[in-house]
Amino acid sequence: MSTLIEIGEEERQPLLHNPRTHGNEEEIVASSSSIEPDALKLTLNDSGQRLLSLDVFRGLTVALMILVDDAGGAFPSINHAPWFGLTIADFVMPFFLFGVGVSISLVFKKTSSKPLATKKVILRTIKLFLLGLFLQGGYFHGRNNLTYGVDMVTVRWLGVLQRISIGYLLASISEIWLVKNVLVDSPAAFVRKYFVQWIVATLLLSFYMCLLYGLYVPNWEFQPPSLNLSTNGSHAQIVQCGVKGSLEPPCNAVGYIDRYFLGEEHLYRHPVYRRTKECSVNSPDYGPLPPDSPEWCLAPFDPEGILSSLMAVLTCFAGLHFGHILLHCKGQMHRVLVWSMSSFTLLISGLGLEVLGIPFSKPLYTLSYMCITAGASTLILTIIFYIVDVKHFGKPVVLLQWMGMNALIIYALAACDIFPAAVQGFYWGSPENNLLSSSLTLKICISYWMKTLLGHCMLFLKLIFRVLMAWNHCYRPCFIQASGVPSHLYCSRSYFGALLAVFCT
Repeated sequence: MSTLIEIGEEERQPLLHNPRTHGNEEEIVASSSSIEPDALKLTLNDSGQRLLSLDVFRGLTVALMILVDDAGGAFPSINHAPWFGLTIADFVMPFFLFGVGVSISLVFKKTSSKPLATKKVILRTIKLFLLGLFLQGGYFHGRNNLTYGVDMVTVRWLGVLQRISIGYLLASISEIWLVKNVLVDSPAAFVRKYFVQWIVATLLLSFYMCLLYGLYVPNWEFQPPSLNLSTNGSHAQIVQCGVKGSLEPPCNAVGYIDRYFLGEEHLYRHPVYRRTKECSVNSPDYGPLPPDSPEWCLAPFDPEGILSSLMAVLTCFAGLHFGHILLHCKGQMHRVLVWSMSSFTLLISGLGLEVLGIPFSKPLYTLSYMCITAGASTLILTIIFYIVDVKHFGKPVVLLQWMGMNALIIYALAACDIFPAAVQGFYWGSPENNLLSSSLTLKICISYWMKTLLGHCMLFLKLIFRVLMAWNHCYRPCFIQASGVPSHLYCSRSYFGALLAVFCT
């Protein structure tokens, strides 16, 4: 932190020079949706400029989300971990939250009216929460079902966008009201400026840890799905708990708080622990219940519950810290250095906590999971920042940049099955004969092809090797033997000669 420079609230200059942008000082770059919060707009609202690396990072997150949704079933390493553990899919949500935190620090780096800014934050939080409720609350019935509508008795109150809205609200309020208006001219001044924010983050962490390990979870019961009544009986199933500090699926404090405040009928009905060995013969994939499966395998559990969402707010605070370093550190490479140190500190902390007995768990959003995903977010964004904003290699990632600028629309259309359901509405003769159903066969073929991706990659590398050898042969004679008769041929430097030489190696 020795690279901090003296910057006042009213003296901050535009972060980065972007020759592609020519907006004036009053221009605000609009987002893809009017209901998207400032944290999802990713704009610098005082200069008309954008931090391109943040757009690319968010676009990479959206692309990763689409990959997980479409290929997660084919590759267990891509799909979410059944309960404990860490896979590629488990980084998607923290990446979104981290990006929200970074952009909040940029959007609210100047606040002329705190009450007005707070009002806007609250309104945008409500809109984002309601959008998530509309998309994931059960109103849309998804693929293979052209009906819509939700029973308010069973509506799912929480979801991905709801969690993002909670993180956005708390992080924004802290950035507006808890940041001291002091001059940052030293590392100590930097700490004083954001000290209250760190205290709030520490209190949130302490509250979460106290409830997770100190809350008594009694025995509880649930009504199994009607589809499984023939197997599990028509009466309520009783889950034996009576413990404190359990992190296992049936008896953790995260699920207990959700059942107590939200109600069992409002929780997610297809939790990831149905892919555990106890609940699936095809683990780590979904499958039939084993003969000796425990009763809780059919119980609901919300992966975006109340207590875990409270812990997820800390990922937004980690993003805030990343943005604060961007605002106050002098020099691009100094920023990269400080960010790299922060990322490795978080990564080592996460691994250390896992070794000490706090496992990685996305459904519980454990401390080790928060640290290692926040560290990975910092490291990846640092790399992208160096490539895009320092070295200005932006053209190769222009697609990711576009996806990042339209993340909310892409999420709504792709991840929430809005687009597939709309396409399925056009059919021939019967609802079953539609374009989406016809594409399922293609998807199966694609999944089969992806399972042999490694073999194809090896074949591609072998082809590259042969091409390189071909260019080498362009400067020497090669021999082709056809029907047992050798034929001497000199390869030219033309593309035909190179292609011909491929078959000589």
